[in-house]
Amino acid sequence: MAPSSRLFSLLPNRPTPRILLSFSIPTLFATTMSTNPASSTPPAYPTTLFQPPPPGTPYPYTAASFTRLDNTPDADFYSTPRFVMHIDDAAIAGLRTYYHWNLPREGRVLDLCSSWVSHLPSSLEDLARKSAPVEVTGKEGGLEVVGLGMNKKELDANPVLKTRVLQDLNTTPELDGQVGRDLDATVCVVSIDYLTKPVEVLRSVLDRTKEGGKVHLVISNRCFPTKVVGRWLQVGESERLQMVAGYLWWAGWRGIEIVDVVEDDQKSNGDDGSAGGMMGRLRGWIGGGGGDPLWVVRGVKAGEGAGRDRKDEL
Repeated sequence: MAPSSRLFSLLPNRPTPRILLSFSIPTLFATTMSTNPASSTPPAYPTTLFQPPPPGTPYPYTAASFTRLDNTPDADFYSTPRFVMHIDDAAIAGLRTYYHWNLPREGRVLDLCSSWVSHLPSSLEDLARKSAPVEVTGKEGGLEVVGLGMNKKELDANPVLKTRVLQDLNTTPELDGQVGRDLDATVCVVSIDYLTKPVEVLRSVLDRTKEGGKVHLVISNRCFPTKVVGRWLQVGESERLQMVAGYLWWAGWRGIEIVDVVEDDQKSNGDDGSAGGMMGRLRGWIGGGGGDPLWVVRGVKAGEGAGRDRKDEL
């Protein structure tokens, strides 16, 4: 279901994130998209290894990079629940396939900036629903999903969450103690662009993650434009992906990769951020062509001592 209108850019030579319109997904779609990926073979996702900056490189962003058009308290903005999908059907299906092949079958997964749906495929959703605390089952095991978000009604409506944490990461980037310190994986769906202290948040996630655990930051080109950080609106898609990969690097994550999960139709129409791709962007903005692209920027917690050159140690 593509939105019917788009935000036109004040920066005509830059690809613009599409403004998010609130709309409901019918039960029919929710049922269809919860099925398992049909293929028994993992997709061959195009993957680019992030090239880290040379040792001693200063952190490239300033406070101005994270200034937003709307700096009113986020608690006010997110006080009203939004029971809508933030990416389209094809992107959700692609994300569920990615999760099927890349998230653990047991252990603890943090859904960072969570809401009423975590987009797990049914294979993982069933495991999460059946999971129960150790004090109930008397044994370890299962898949426990921890949801950290800003709206209680949205979190309460999410059936896969075992633990629900209300927290504003822009005021308190250190994760709440309820999250625990034994995470096997973390996911964050189309929300990293709203964090004004992303490195501090991702460093806290790293500190709560087991060695070898992974983080998966899911990115598309939709947003609430008044709430994303300023730099997000000033650069093109490839620069955004590099920026997020840099967040992970400066937070201490390693083995950082950029994964193409759902093809960027606008890019295939010639949209490389130049004026030559304007017609492709225009079709996307007004809902007359392509769907939502989807990328995952991911990293792994390496062994002791591998996280040097973190932002707080320069």
